Amino acid sequence: MILEQLPLARQLELAFRELKEELAHLTSGTVFIQIRNNVIGKFGIRHFPIEGRGTELRRTESGLTESHQLSMTRMALESLKLKKWSHGEIQFEFAMRQNQLCTSVTFESNYNMASIVDKSKASRFE
Repeated sequence: MILEQLPLARQLELAFRELKEELAHLTSGTVFIQIRNNVIGKFGIRHFPIEGRGTELRRTESGLTESHQLSMTRMALESLKLKKWSHGEIQFEFAMRQNQLCTSVTFESNYNMASIVDKSKASRFE
């Protein structure tokens, strides 16, 4: 399968499918998706594996249910409509609060100075 031929939305669905098992054990964290030329490269989850309350530390017992994960995937797909760049990172923060999934999205665009300089050099000769 050649990723460049898949729409970004389909690539995002594949990434969330790959993260399904890990998300099933987490109640909070950040899913990150790194994009270059509208192709997902690296993706994963940043999270704290142990939670603390007062002086007590404990591991998370259960994480996101299948319906929570489906909701998060839908939100991620909807957020793609707001993306205006081809290189960058999207972060989907999530946390369970009173058995309800809370999410937020952060976009980070990346630009390469070398490609800007190359364009300006080429325009001088036109």
